[in-house]
Amino acid sequence: MRRALALVLATVATLLAAAANAAEIKVISAGAVRALIAGMIDDYSKETGHKFDFTTGPTGFLRDVIATGQHADLIIASAPLMGELEKTGKLTPGSRNDLGRVGMGVVIREGAPVPDVSTPEAIKQLLLKASSIAYTDPKLGGTTVIHLMKLADRFGITDAVVKKGVLATGGDDASEKVAHGQAEIAVSLISEIVPIKGAKMAGPLPGDTQLWTIYASAIPMSSKEPAHARAFIAALTSPAMAPRWSTGGFEQVK
Repeated sequence: MRRALALVLATVATLLAAAANAAEIKVISAGAVRALIAGMIDDYSKETGHKFDFTTGPTGFLRDVIATGQHADLIIASAPLMGELEKTGKLTPGSRNDLGRVGMGVVIREGAPVPDVSTPEAIKQLLLKASSIAYTDPKLGGTTVIHLMKLADRFGITDAVVKKGVLATGGDDASEKVAHGQAEIAVSLISEIVPIKGAKMAGPLPGDTQLWTIYASAIPMSSKEPAHARAFIAALTSPAMAPRWSTGGFEQVK
């Protein structure tokens, strides 16, 4: 994979040539791409010498951080949040790139019996029968907990789900809690299940219970390193990186 990244960097040499010295690039990102982007940053830093300040969190946290005017050279967020930011006029026109889309799945502990998650009714029964359910603290406004509560309301089981709740700081933390036996199941973004040791996806949410979320990047008008931010995104979105996105739980945006 590092060889592939090196080839990608060669294709963006003209962008990197804009600044000869190593730069520090501030990235504010949704937690959904945390593991994937962190790995790419490590490889990219070794190839270029650039340093990264990488901040992640659920949607609500990300919205609050950005609203405070905290400096960022690059923002990675869900499409709905990116749409909000575009309306502010604070993003560089034409800098948005859709990175990929990711669905949601049911998390179980590695080695645990795999439950039926093939139909909406099966999901309802699983939520009712589970002894505990890990999910992002609703106060943080994460994509997964918002959708989970909508499903619970649709099934008429909100009170039952809330009573079983084990609050987490994000989807990855919810998966961690299942992996460590602190909760029986969780519902999380697939990209926040795949990298967690000890956690396993029982299956994706079925049919119309599924929620696909597109994640996109954009460069703020206030970016201090726009050329380097563009070069980094060019590397991330190159065909050579497609297998890494796929392994991380993402699909190409169609």
